[in-house]
Amino acid sequence: MAARKSTPRSKAAAEPKGRPRIDVEKLEPAARKTVGRLAGLAAGVLDQVDGGRNPSVAIPTRSLANTFYDEKRKIVQLGDEKIERTFFNISMAKKFMQTFLVADACTELIASGKTTSIRDLYYMTKHTLGETRSNTFEEQEESDPIIEDLEVTVNSLREELHLFASNKGSMAGELTLVDAGDTIDLRRVGSGGWSVPSIVESDVIQFKKCDAQYVLLVEKDAVWRRFNEDKYWKKHKCIIVHGGGQPPRGVRRLLRRMNEELKLPVYVLVDNDPWGFYIYSVVKQGSINLAYESMRMAVPGARFVGLSSFDRDRFALPDNVTIRLDDSDVSRTKQMLGYKWFDKPQWKRELDHMIKSGVKLELEALSAKGISFITEEYLPRKLKERDWLE
Repeated sequence: MAARKSTPRSKAAAEPKGRPRIDVEKLEPAARKTVGRLAGLAAGVLDQVDGGRNPSVAIPTRSLANTFYDEKRKIVQLGDEKIERTFFNISMAKKFMQTFLVADACTELIASGKTTSIRDLYYMTKHTLGETRSNTFEEQEESDPIIEDLEVTVNSLREELHLFASNKGSMAGELTLVDAGDTIDLRRVGSGGWSVPSIVESDVIQFKKCDAQYVLLVEKDAVWRRFNEDKYWKKHKCIIVHGGGQPPRGVRRLLRRMNEELKLPVYVLVDNDPWGFYIYSVVKQGSINLAYESMRMAVPGARFVGLSSFDRDRFALPDNVTIRLDDSDVSRTKQMLGYKWFDKPQWKRELDHMIKSGVKLELEALSAKGISFITEEYLPRKLKERDWLE
């Protein structure tokens, strides 16, 4: 059977019926670039169809086996391995269709200048297929991985696709910024701080007057509130941020931007346990799950200022504030000792000491020395003596 002859395809022919053509020139530069990448993805498939070939998309493999630690950049990165998602393959056809449903919806969002949640996108792209009982997406658990596939395939952040997650994290301190056209003085944001949005790219968030000397990421909201109530940021000329535990993408991206654009060092204050150490490592060199975004979210120069396994003795904390390590804590800590980014004498000493002591500590344990001990003595002393890990 002869291959079908390729015919020129006009831009207008590629536009879905009923949808006005996108005027790319009217878009902001960042939006124009993202739309261009989405259009390029679609154009590649159309070229394959015109050439009589089985339409396919090459998607970078997001797995532990396809990640590596870049010694030069000091971040976790995605490897070169890819999978081909083809249309004429019964096991791939649905995901192939889903990929372009999501790409189409994101293109429409960008063109309209609107954003939506990943939950809303699920409903936007969910519909019944013809006369069947099957839907394009049955659950959001199907659409979320497709979004991640699209991100890595077109090399664009989810936020650049105009998708956001719920706000998680707060900020206060010596910085004035513009958020979607509104000027926000982080020195005057009250007890709750400014709620860090999911989308923090430069077309939404712009930095203005900055009097800060560094950024402090605090693991927990409750501890962050102590720093805010004590006006630590005012006394020590800094910006204080929390991410409610594991910092979400918006907080991590903002940390990267403040470090890169404002040249502010980033310090991380977390619990003395495997989870706290993991939070620090994700901020510093990125995560395995989001290895494809490390270049835009990791802060390789981030410094760990505690809680250290040695702080119990150094600051004479009472035994009754310690928590015994369980088997999963010990197992997780030993696993971390095998990571290349923890393969440093100071970190081996730190993790070995925690295992040997058999206990872990929460930041709140410092309150045994006084409710404001953490803001008035502990951290100022740590920073003055340069007592941190990198």
